[in-house]
Amino acid sequence: MTAIPKIMKAVLLKGHGGFDQLEFRSDVSVPLPQRGEVLIRVGAAGVNNTDINTRTAWYSKSVTEGTTVEAGKAGYAEAKAEDTGWTGSALAFPRIQGADACGRIVALGEGVDAARLGERVLVEPVFREPVGWRPYEALYFGSECDGAFAEYARVPAVHAHKIESRLSDAELASFPCSYSAAENMLTRSGLAAGETVFVTGASGGVGSAAVQLAKRRGAVVFAVTGAAKADQIRALGANRILLREDHPAGLLGQESVDVVIDVVGGSRWPELLEVLKRGGRYAAAGAIAGPVVALDLRTLYLKDLSLFGCTILERDVFGNLVSYIERGEIGPVLAKTFPLEHIVQAQQEFLGKQFVGKIVLIP
Repeated sequence: MTAIPKIMKAVLLKGHGGFDQLEFRSDVSVPLPQRGEVLIRVGAAGVNNTDINTRTAWYSKSVTEGTTVEAGKAGYAEAKAEDTGWTGSALAFPRIQGADACGRIVALGEGVDAARLGERVLVEPVFREPVGWRPYEALYFGSECDGAFAEYARVPAVHAHKIESRLSDAELASFPCSYSAAENMLTRSGLAAGETVFVTGASGGVGSAAVQLAKRRGAVVFAVTGAAKADQIRALGANRILLREDHPAGLLGQESVDVVIDVVGGSRWPELLEVLKRGGRYAAAGAIAGPVVALDLRTLYLKDLSLFGCTILERDVFGNLVSYIERGEIGPVLAKTFPLEHIVQAQQEFLGKQFVGKIVLIP
């Protein structure tokens, strides 16, 4: 196996703010795997909303607006640094971001099976192992610890999942964050074959993944997207397309949907509960249109609804996802790739939202 260098290329996030906080460097130390960890040579790393949200400090509770192009470029001036991480704590800088990674294991920490050297892996981005698998506690790859926007990354061995696939590294790197988030929402909400599911933000990474994964389960899929992207979302498995300006209850009827999968939130959020059947389930893993919503508690309890917040992955979610990929039951939706050093251009394209699926960086 090729010798591992002492330094590598990586993008450092120096602090919260605009694109000027992203610094491409070629003199970053290659991390050393500790006990129970592996070092992977990153083949490709996906771009996600969370990368931009972390840089701009959108996770701070002091930010109440949705994600915007302007804030994605400049950051949120009102954000308070003490609660800008996924865990509600301050982030440590500099940080190597990147929650999505496909690569190969090139070095092993103490206690890791020697047979794993050389494995091709997908990295499960929610690290429960370092905190002892305590319920709903984790470190996040590229947020609370360094991630995949680099030539090398170290991860807990248990979260580096072996994968056998003919897909390229870039195609495989489109899966981990978005697809695991979508599958986790479907798992938590218990979507079953024959049920109806309403997917918001269907052209984005998580939304397009949810359409595919829901169809894989045998559900009837209603998906919300823009008119220009409708045909692409139908091709992923949507049975019916609703446009962003449509009123769901007016088109589908009151109490017509078993499950809502939401990454949008915003001022029109109450309309999502209108279309849920009595006993329906709602799952959220994002709020790009705004995190603060109006909830009429009477709707919640009189309709016996269940609401699920979904961040920490259930134990079997990522392993199941890898098996779906290996069996060809779901496919990548790769929009475009960029070299790692063009990360600003990649994020600008991401913010423009003129694509379906994922943008991926190649280190």
